[in-house]
Amino acid sequence: MSQLPASPTVSTHPRWLRLTHWLNALAVLVMVTSGWRIYNASPLYDFSFPKSITLGGWLGGALQWHFAAMWFLAINGLIYLIANIASGRLSRRFFPVSPQGVFRDLWAALRGRLGHADLSHYNQVQRFAYLFVMLDITLLVMSGLVLWKSVQFPLLRELLGGYDAARHVHFIAMSLLVAFVAVHLVMVALVPKTLLAMIVGRKEPV
Repeated sequence: MSQLPASPTVSTHPRWLRLTHWLNALAVLVMVTSGWRIYNASPLYDFSFPKSITLGGWLGGALQWHFAAMWFLAINGLIYLIANIASGRLSRRFFPVSPQGVFRDLWAALRGRLGHADLSHYNQVQRFAYLFVMLDITLLVMSGLVLWKSVQFPLLRELLGGYDAARHVHFIAMSLLVAFVAVHLVMVALVPKTLLAMIVGRKEPV
Protein backbone atom coordinates (compact mmCIF):
# COMPACT_ATOMS: atom_id res chain seq x y z
CA MET A 1 0.00 0.00 0.00
CA SER A 2 1.57 3.26 -1.11
CA GLN A 3 2.06 6.05 1.37
CA LEU A 4 0.80 9.52 0.73
CA PRO A 5 3.63 12.04 0.30
CA ALA A 6 4.25 14.14 3.37
CA SER A 7 3.01 17.71 3.19
CA PRO A 8 5.83 20.18 2.55
CA THR A 9 6.73 22.29 5.54
CA VAL A 10 8.31 25.66 6.14
CA SER A 11 9.97 27.07 9.22
CA THR A 12 7.80 29.62 10.99
CA HIS A 13 10.98 31.22 12.34
CA PRO A 14 13.97 30.67 10.02
CA ARG A 15 17.47 30.80 11.46
CA TRP A 16 18.19 34.35 10.25
CA LEU A 17 15.01 35.58 11.92
CA ARG A 18 15.79 33.93 15.25
CA LEU A 19 19.35 35.27 15.24
CA THR A 20 18.42 38.87 14.41
CA HIS A 21 15.53 38.75 16.89
CA TRP A 22 17.73 37.78 19.83
CA LEU A 23 20.49 40.21 18.82
CA ASN A 24 17.90 42.98 18.61
CA ALA A 25 16.59 42.01 22.04
CA LEU A 26 20.10 42.20 23.52
CA ALA A 27 20.77 45.56 21.88
CA VAL A 28 17.47 46.98 23.16
CA LEU A 29 18.22 45.79 26.70
CA VAL A 30 21.65 47.48 26.66
CA MET A 31 20.33 50.66 25.06
CA VAL A 32 17.42 51.06 27.45
CA THR A 33 19.34 50.39 30.67
CA SER A 34 22.31 52.54 29.65
CA GLY A 35 19.88 55.20 28.42
CA TRP A 36 18.28 55.33 31.85
CA ARG A 37 21.71 56.03 33.36
CA ILE A 38 22.29 58.83 30.82
CA TYR A 39 18.84 60.22 31.59
CA ASN A 40 19.63 60.30 35.32
CA ALA A 41 22.59 62.60 34.64
CA SER A 42 20.18 65.25 33.30
CA PRO A 43 16.57 64.27 34.03
CA LEU A 44 13.99 65.47 31.54
CA TYR A 45 11.08 64.96 33.91
CA ASP A 46 10.64 65.10 37.67
CA PHE A 47 11.93 61.60 38.41
CA SER A 48 14.98 59.38 38.01
CA PHE A 49 15.48 55.68 37.45
CA PRO A 50 16.87 53.49 40.26
CA LYS A 51 20.60 53.00 39.75
CA SER A 52 20.19 49.27 40.27
CA ILE A 53 18.40 48.91 36.92
CA THR A 54 20.78 51.11 34.92
CA LEU A 55 23.91 50.13 33.02
CA GLY A 56 27.27 51.89 32.85
CA GLY A 57 27.94 52.84 36.45
CA TRP A 58 28.69 56.44 35.52
CA LEU A 59 27.79 58.80 32.67
CA GLY A 60 30.87 58.09 30.56
CA GLY A 61 30.46 54.33 30.87
CA ALA A 62 26.75 54.54 30.08
CA LEU A 63 27.46 56.62 26.96
CA GLN A 64 29.97 54.03 25.71
CA TRP A 65 27.48 51.20 26.18
CA HIS A 66 24.69 53.25 24.62
CA PHE A 67 26.57 54.25 21.47
CA ALA A 68 27.90 50.73 20.93
CA ALA A 69 24.40 49.27 21.27
CA MET A 70 22.94 52.00 19.05
CA TRP A 71 25.09 51.03 16.06
CA PHE A 72 24.57 47.35 16.78
CA LEU A 73 20.79 47.82 16.85
CA ALA A 74 20.78 49.99 13.72
CA ILE A 75 22.88 47.55 11.67
CA ASN A 76 21.20 44.39 12.94
CA GLY A 77 17.77 45.99 12.60
CA LEU A 78 18.57 46.96 9.01
CA ILE A 79 19.63 43.38 8.25
CA TYR A 80 16.35 42.16 9.80
CA LEU A 81 14.31 44.56 7.68
CA ILE A 82 16.15 43.79 4.42
CA ALA A 83 15.85 40.03 5.01
CA ASN A 84 12.12 40.38 5.67
CA ILE A 85 11.62 42.38 2.48
CA ALA A 86 13.86 40.20 0.30
CA SER A 87 12.24 36.97 1.47
CA GLY A 88 8.73 38.33 1.02
CA ARG A 89 8.07 37.73 4.70
CA LEU A 90 7.24 41.39 5.38
CA SER A 91 4.30 41.49 2.99
CA ARG A 92 3.27 37.89 3.72
CA ARG A 93 3.25 38.06 7.52
CA PHE A 94 2.56 41.71 8.35
CA PHE A 95 -0.04 42.70 5.76
CA PRO A 96 -2.87 43.37 5.30
CA VAL A 97 -3.59 45.29 8.49
CA SER A 98 -6.45 47.69 9.16
CA PRO A 99 -7.94 49.53 12.15
CA GLN A 100 -11.06 47.36 11.92
CA GLY A 101 -9.00 44.17 11.88
CA VAL A 102 -6.84 45.30 14.80
CA PHE A 103 -9.88 46.14 16.95
CA ARG A 104 -11.62 42.90 15.96
CA ASP A 105 -8.63 40.74 16.93
CA LEU A 106 -7.99 42.79 20.07
CA TRP A 107 -11.57 42.26 21.20
CA ALA A 108 -11.26 38.54 20.49
CA ALA A 109 -8.00 38.41 22.48
CA LEU A 110 -9.56 40.17 25.46
CA ARG A 111 -12.31 37.54 25.49
CA GLY A 112 -9.80 34.70 25.17
CA ARG A 113 -11.08 33.73 21.73
CA LEU A 114 -7.97 34.40 19.65
CA GLY A 115 -6.34 31.21 18.44
CA HIS A 116 -2.57 30.56 18.49
CA ALA A 117 -2.45 27.11 16.89
CA ASP A 118 -0.76 28.33 13.70
CA LEU A 119 2.42 30.21 14.59
CA SER A 120 3.01 31.03 10.92
CA HIS A 121 -0.03 33.32 10.98
CA TYR A 122 0.05 36.67 12.75
CA ASN A 123 -3.24 38.16 13.85
CA GLN A 124 -3.77 41.83 13.11
CA VAL A 125 -2.87 42.95 16.63
CA GLN A 126 0.52 41.26 16.23
CA ARG A 127 0.98 42.75 12.77
CA PHE A 128 0.23 46.23 14.03
CA ALA A 129 2.50 45.79 17.07
CA TYR A 130 5.47 44.53 15.05
CA LEU A 131 5.11 47.23 12.39
CA PHE A 132 4.80 49.82 15.14
CA VAL A 133 7.96 48.68 16.92
CA MET A 134 9.91 48.81 13.65
CA LEU A 135 8.87 52.44 13.20
CA ASP A 136 9.45 53.20 16.87
CA ILE A 137 13.03 51.88 16.80
CA THR A 138 13.65 53.92 13.63
CA LEU A 139 12.44 57.02 15.47
CA LEU A 140 14.65 56.13 18.44
CA VAL A 141 17.74 55.93 16.24
CA MET A 142 16.88 59.17 14.41
CA SER A 143 16.23 61.15 17.59
CA GLY A 144 19.31 59.58 19.16
CA LEU A 145 21.47 60.85 16.29
CA VAL A 146 20.13 64.36 16.93
CA LEU A 147 20.99 64.14 20.62
CA TRP A 148 24.44 62.77 19.85
CA LYS A 149 25.46 64.91 16.86
CA SER A 150 22.96 67.74 16.69
CA VAL A 151 25.14 69.98 14.51
CA GLN A 152 25.93 67.19 12.04
CA PHE A 153 22.24 66.31 11.52
CA PRO A 154 20.49 69.69 11.13
CA LEU A 155 17.68 68.35 8.93
CA LEU A 156 16.80 65.62 11.42
CA ARG A 157 16.98 68.17 14.23
CA GLU A 158 14.54 70.48 12.47
CA LEU A 159 12.20 67.63 11.53
CA LEU A 160 12.00 66.66 15.20
CA GLY A 161 11.35 70.24 16.32
CA GLY A 162 14.80 71.06 17.66
CA TYR A 163 17.17 69.54 20.18
CA ASP A 164 14.90 69.88 23.23
CA ALA A 165 11.93 68.41 21.38
CA ALA A 166 14.15 65.55 20.21
CA ARG A 167 14.85 64.69 23.87
CA HIS A 168 11.13 64.34 24.50
CA VAL A 169 10.66 62.31 21.30
CA HIS A 170 13.53 60.02 22.30
CA PHE A 171 12.17 59.45 25.79
CA ILE A 172 8.60 58.82 24.59
CA ALA A 173 9.82 56.41 21.88
CA MET A 174 11.89 54.59 24.52
CA SER A 175 8.86 54.35 26.82
CA LEU A 176 6.71 52.93 24.02
CA LEU A 177 9.42 50.37 23.23
CA VAL A 178 9.58 49.28 26.88
CA ALA A 179 5.77 49.01 26.91
CA PHE A 180 5.91 46.83 23.78
CA VAL A 181 8.52 44.57 25.38
CA ALA A 182 6.42 44.27 28.55
CA VAL A 183 3.29 43.28 26.60
CA HIS A 184 5.37 40.96 24.42
CA LEU A 185 6.71 39.15 27.49
CA VAL A 186 3.19 38.79 28.91
CA MET A 187 1.98 37.26 25.65
CA VAL A 188 4.95 34.86 25.60
CA ALA A 189 4.07 33.80 29.15
CA LEU A 190 0.47 33.16 28.05
CA VAL A 191 1.54 31.24 24.92
CA PRO A 192 4.92 29.68 25.89
CA LYS A 193 5.27 27.65 22.68
CA THR A 194 6.05 30.91 20.88
CA LEU A 195 9.25 31.20 22.92
CA LEU A 196 10.32 27.67 22.01
CA ALA A 197 9.66 28.40 18.34
CA MET A 198 11.83 31.51 18.50
CA ILE A 199 14.66 29.51 20.11
CA VAL A 200 14.70 26.32 18.04
CA GLY A 201 12.33 27.09 15.17
CA ARG A 202 9.22 25.18 14.29
CA LYS A 203 7.97 23.55 11.12
CA GLU A 204 4.44 24.18 9.86
CA PRO A 205 2.64 22.71 6.80
CA VAL A 206 2.69 24.96 3.75
